[in-house]
Amino acid sequence: MKVLALPIEMISYTDNKGNIKPVRFRMQINDEPMQVIKIDKVIVKDTQRFAGNIMTVYKCQSLIDNSMKLFEIKYELATCRWILYKI
Repeated sequence: MKVLALPIEMISYTDNKGNIKPVRFRMQINDEPMQVIKIDKVIVKDTQRFAGNIMTVYKCQSLIDNSMKLFEIKYELATCRWILYKI
């Protein structure tokens, strides 16, 4: 997987216990048009500290450009920002 650390726009929902589930996100790489990726499956959800910030890490898979790809997205709790970390 290639490290991108790209900020993304995320649609997610939170259940009544406070668990966040990502649904789909929108990203733009360089000058390409915006691309919407639907998250097919969350494989692993973990919490880690990265550069002093607590982040929730989701390892997911989706169908991107007609092939199944694994990727990692991170949710930074302090700033409420989503990052596409690896793809």
